[in-house]
Amino acid sequence: MDLDTGGGGKRKGRHTPEMNVTPLVDVVLVLLIIFMVITPAMFEQFWVNIPNDPDDLPEAATDPSQPLVVSVNAEGGIRINRDVVPDAQFPERLTRVLAARGDRKIFFDAHDDVPFERAAEALDLSREGGASTVAVMTSPVDDD
Repeated sequence: MDLDTGGGGKRKGRHTPEMNVTPLVDVVLVLLIIFMVITPAMFEQFWVNIPNDPDDLPEAATDPSQPLVVSVNAEGGIRINRDVVPDAQFPERLTRVLAARGDRKIFFDAHDDVPFERAAEALDLSREGGASTVAVMTSPVDDD
């Protein structure tokens, strides 16, 4: 194989082979376009709700020595310890309380007059709020 070093003249009648890079460039551009389309779909995203003010948590809920009790009163209202929380705010509030405690365990109690569906809704909201372990209480919570 003859290598052209640039020195001297070329011999007449002898053809120097050249590599055709056009197909290579085409393949590289197609791969570039494929990766540009696929890359945004590869990132996993999740939303993080950061509490605005950590001081608005109830004191009893942030005290780790006391058990965290989620209860449903006779009127159907859901309570975190002693504070009645609206259904729309309950999962977010419970998430913040559980994060402040560092423990994902709750105790659940429902009044005897509460329909089963309402108690099941409260349990579903508790799971949505991040409770990993739910202990059902057999004795009622004292309403001091």
